[in-house]
Amino acid sequence: MTFSALVSASIPSPSISYIDLGPLRIHFYALCIIAGIIVAVLLTNRRLVKRGVENWAVIDIALFAVPISIICARIYHVLTHWSFYFGDGKDPLTALYIWEGGIAIYGALIGGAIGALIGCRWTGIRFWTFADALAPGLIIAQAMGRFGNYFNQELFGQPTDGWWGLQIDSDNAAFPAGLPADTLFQPTFLYEVIWNLLGAAVLFWVGRRFTLQWGRLFGLYLVWYSAGRIVWESIRIDPSDVFFGLRTNVWAAIAGVILGLCILIVQKRRHPGLEPSPYRPGRQPGGKAAVQSQGTDDYVDISEPPLVAVAEGTATSGAPAN
Repeated sequence: MTFSALVSASIPSPSISYIDLGPLRIHFYALCIIAGIIVAVLLTNRRLVKRGVENWAVIDIALFAVPISIICARIYHVLTHWSFYFGDGKDPLTALYIWEGGIAIYGALIGGAIGALIGCRWTGIRFWTFADALAPGLIIAQAMGRFGNYFNQELFGQPTDGWWGLQIDSDNAAFPAGLPADTLFQPTFLYEVIWNLLGAAVLFWVGRRFTLQWGRLFGLYLVWYSAGRIVWESIRIDPSDVFFGLRTNVWAAIAGVILGLCILIVQKRRHPGLEPSPYRPGRQPGGKAAVQSQGTDDYVDISEPPLVAVAEGTATSGAPAN
């Protein structure tokens, strides 16, 4: 196949990655992230409401989870790319320049979990109930966010001769030195988009078929997402710190698979039944009864009232108890 034929069948990269509105510069990457957050919030709210949670209670959790996840995503990126910001000839202040790019999804997951724990304590919603409701929307949001890498022409994979190869501008800062200008690269962003959307379909189906609760659906999300990241990270060629022959994000993805499996196994043994309520004991809003209490009486008082209390009530009212 000639180069002209190959290029005509390859994936072109966008020519722009931002637009200027007066003094304001809007990056498409940021728009992809924001759109993903909105989709995740809307879908999570819908799933929580079906479980019996008050409408838009998810906003109270998101107010904690989203900012902390962004902060931790940046911290994680800096810690796993330490040599980029610290050392001879480096300016440590650039570690704060988040607008220049550099956030890590696993840092976002850690920060999001911390923020969600705080938000769930605030609202009274069980943390694992929220995590299970979030899982499908989260992996869809991650798929949407990957289009930001496409617009930025970044985080692509090794060179390829495949017809699906990604075109990268040769004057792009991420273009590897020494390669011909017409080199095509593995579109890792597209691989992850497809993998994540397929994962969302699996999570929806498994969640309905087997009613996974107590965090087990979120555990399945971690296994699915992280298994894919092991592959994509292994073929990416962007600079990264390496430990024991593997990129830092490969180690993080391996840890994600292990953690997901642990959640699935441990929670199945600890909680073989369904959640008695999406709320923690005593935190149902307005004194509502527990929702979805199938198969358990753990948090429902079904005992008869004390006879002494009944007798006292009769004497006080002067009327017989009915």
